[in-house]
Amino acid sequence: MNTLLADTIGERWVDSAKNSSFEQEYLIIDTLGAKLSPIRALTGSIVLARQIKKLSPEQNIATLLPTSAGAMLCNMAILLLGKTLVNLNYTASTEAIKSSIQQADIKTIYTSSRFLQRLEARGIDTSWLEESAEIVILEKVRESSSFLRQLFTLLRCKFSSPKTIKKHYLTRVNTETPAVILFSSGSEADPKGIILSHRNLLTNIDQFKVILKAQPNDVILANLPLFHALGLTVTEFMPLIEGVAIVCHADPTDAVATANAIKKYNISIMFGTSTFYRLYIRNPKVTKELLEPLRLVIAGAEKLQTEVREEFFTKFEKYIYEGYGATETAPVASVNMPDETDNDGNIIINHKPNSVGMPIPDTEIIIVDPDSLELLPAGESGMILIHGGQVMQGYLNNPEKTKQALPEIDDKTWYVSGDKGYLDEDGFLFIQDRYSRFAKIGGEMIALGLVEAAIRKVVGDIELEVVAVNIPNPKKGETIIVLTNRSLDQKELRDKLLDNGLTSLSLPSAYFLVDEIPKLGSGKTDFGTAKNHALRIGEIGSKYNNK
Repeated sequence: MNTLLADTIGERWVDSAKNSSFEQEYLIIDTLGAKLSPIRALTGSIVLARQIKKLSPEQNIATLLPTSAGAMLCNMAILLLGKTLVNLNYTASTEAIKSSIQQADIKTIYTSSRFLQRLEARGIDTSWLEESAEIVILEKVRESSSFLRQLFTLLRCKFSSPKTIKKHYLTRVNTETPAVILFSSGSEADPKGIILSHRNLLTNIDQFKVILKAQPNDVILANLPLFHALGLTVTEFMPLIEGVAIVCHADPTDAVATANAIKKYNISIMFGTSTFYRLYIRNPKVTKELLEPLRLVIAGAEKLQTEVREEFFTKFEKYIYEGYGATETAPVASVNMPDETDNDGNIIINHKPNSVGMPIPDTEIIIVDPDSLELLPAGESGMILIHGGQVMQGYLNNPEKTKQALPEIDDKTWYVSGDKGYLDEDGFLFIQDRYSRFAKIGGEMIALGLVEAAIRKVVGDIELEVVAVNIPNPKKGETIIVLTNRSLDQKELRDKLLDNGLTSLSLPSAYFLVDEIPKLGSGKTDFGTAKNHALRIGEIGSKYNNK
């Protein structure tokens, strides 16, 4: 029997904290000041679990917290209780958060008074939260636990065996029990709840750790939001379960403070998005010296822009390795890694520029015709399907969408990604765009991502942010509108774009200057909001539909 089938995240957390307790001084460091050894981190999660058990008898428990030591301990406390964790997306709209609360039947939300004050200072209204669920302030929860109880728990964690700790503090559940429910942004419709079991998450952790090959002195940066799969699985669960030190920083857009933390704490592994990496390039205060400790820089969640990879290497002499996945795959499905040399001196190629790498261990990726689901040969583009133990259980309360997203092919369950791409002859995956991000103009399918890439290339400005959206057009079917944060001359760009491979049908109908491109909390472009924004600006529909 595979031992993984008997595991839950809580069980693995106890084992890890005990096994690593004598090998490292700190497991979690928070840039706000907290420093926790493995045993103190385990103790903190157990103390919190005891309080949460009294306050929240329900199965699904929500948090509204930034990436911090406190958030990680709260997450692990909820999982120790055998409950299902729901980390709410505090960057989503009020309507989206309310929908998530309702869909997951949330009765209690654990948050921080300090964090709520920060949200209010940014103009984000949180007063309505109390109408949706019981709000529990973590600072008060910690204060309610006596010093003697905390001391007793610490001593028991330090001197008891993992078996004894589990007996007293762990609620055993089946590995197929939902561990987390993560919600999509809800920018275009109600957010979808993605259900990931303990097995899904532990499978992905075990898959990824094989190729990450973390070293004893590695330190992982955790500044991605924990309501996002990449932040939760890769920068919290994986390092805690594998005993790799973590440095938390709550704001991924704060490039200067993050860079200083990398230098101060010798952070060696960094995960981020193309959007966030652009911030390091643009900020003159982020120097090569500050990022010197990094040995591995990985991008995910959105397509890594070519100019970002090149400029990042030019400025910092650090190569960004791109990966790919989805919340529905817990999230990692493929990733590039540094090349290796085998015992005979032969080079093992583990990455290709512009690809998103090869499938991680025990993961299958195939390319199929989007309509017939017929398998396509290497080099031919089609719908990307993913199979592996990390593929989600399904969508919350939505069996119809679950069935559409998880078809059975040859007795295997596959996740239909919605992405268009191809596998080359060596098995490397190349992403072209989302199928939803194609404009149909004059009968031709045009990838909006390629239009954006061409604009960035001919403009050659690392400060430029651009998003192309398709809107209805009665004559052509659709037309392309571009939002940018830099003023662009449409006539001047026309010939340059044609010279760089765009067809006349691919040329945008209009360019509009905006203060900023809409973003999700993960750093990805919010395409739904961008499209709605484009439709509103200058009454685009009536002005351009007849062009």
